[in-house]
Amino acid sequence: MNILVKNILALLPEGNNCVPKKTDLYIQGSVITGIENAPEGFIPEKVIDGTDRLAIPGLINAHTHSYMTFMRNVADDLSFMDWLFGTIDPIEQKMTNEDAYWGANLAILEMMKSGTTCFNDMQMNIMQTTKAVAESGMRAVICRGLVGSGHDEAGQIRLQEAYEEMEAFHDCDRLSFLLGPHAPYTCDEAFLHVVAEEAAKHHLGIHMHLSESMTELENCQKDYGCTPIELARRSGLFEFPFVAAHCVQATPDDIDILKQYNVSVVTNPASNMKLGNGFAPLPQMQEKGINICIGTDGAASNNSLNLFHEMSLVTLIHKGTQRSPQCISAQDAFRFATINGARALSLEDQIGSIEVGKKADLAILDLKNPSLWPCNNPLAALSYSANGGEVNTVIIDGKITMENRIILTMDEERIYYETEKIMKRMGHLA
Repeated sequence: MNILVKNILALLPEGNNCVPKKTDLYIQGSVITGIENAPEGFIPEKVIDGTDRLAIPGLINAHTHSYMTFMRNVADDLSFMDWLFGTIDPIEQKMTNEDAYWGANLAILEMMKSGTTCFNDMQMNIMQTTKAVAESGMRAVICRGLVGSGHDEAGQIRLQEAYEEMEAFHDCDRLSFLLGPHAPYTCDEAFLHVVAEEAAKHHLGIHMHLSESMTELENCQKDYGCTPIELARRSGLFEFPFVAAHCVQATPDDIDILKQYNVSVVTNPASNMKLGNGFAPLPQMQEKGINICIGTDGAASNNSLNLFHEMSLVTLIHKGTQRSPQCISAQDAFRFATINGARALSLEDQIGSIEVGKKADLAILDLKNPSLWPCNNPLAALSYSANGGEVNTVIIDGKITMENRIILTMDEERIYYETEKIMKRMGHLA
């Protein structure tokens, strides 16, 4: 479809930053083909009035677990290991594939309604999140969470499941895939070497939890004599495009390693605070030039999938802890949530900014909201004022998936019904 977004304020790239500019946006098929000037012969089939609206590149949630949405608010105020192994893991063991499918649908619904157009997901029920993404019109990068010990059968089965999923959805261009060794406490060093061999064989990047908690750091030092980040390096994982979730406990030497190997770090401020794990040393990472992006983690630990909330937290946390109002600016946070996320997922030539030739993945905010009015500084507003509810329209791959807050590609009421039914069955619904 040819779409004209007319007379809209848009955040457009200028050098390493984004600046607001009143313009027209032209979309043909899945691609932005004109900004300000219409492509030759362009005839719009759909015109969106951009008056009092703000267009931004769709946000990119660089680390989450979509299937966990029905676990929202069931495991709160617990230590990390009690949260994970005492509450969340037992729920996961009861999950069916259909549960994971509806959990992923609820996650996509929440993300789409708050302006996220792409997410990087680690999941455990193959074919379910991918099916939900393919049906909903969302864009995603998927990895099957891998757990294993050396060449054990269980690890090999999980790897084979990952490849089966990649093959089943290879024709959906909104889906791409990474290998997902879960963490140093669920994958031994020998299995990490296996994953590195598989990444080399299949030309795949890697997504992994690293240095999330002090317990992880202490146990890794006890078992392997090194930090989790050093373990990943010596296992050969950093030889491939690598997305490291958390890195809260990264040491100065770890930060040097991350920079040396061009590892992308995903900060998850709400989840890291809620589980009492602390804050990733982003100012030090930023000083080294590390590619920092932002994620929500799963709804079981956040308990939200709203990137506007994360952008607000990531700016305020570091200003406060560093006692510097210039530390992690609104411009930085917006970059983390857009082009840096695209770069981490090897999608920067397709998404992450509003540019001619890139995919038409856009979120359009209604500025006639008390939280955004008057719109004196649109970029500042995204981190310091917006809550996500201002997102009025979403376009993904050139298709309108939400218009006037109404989701067009999913059955919202059915999703609520199915996820409520799941929690009733599990006995977790109040």
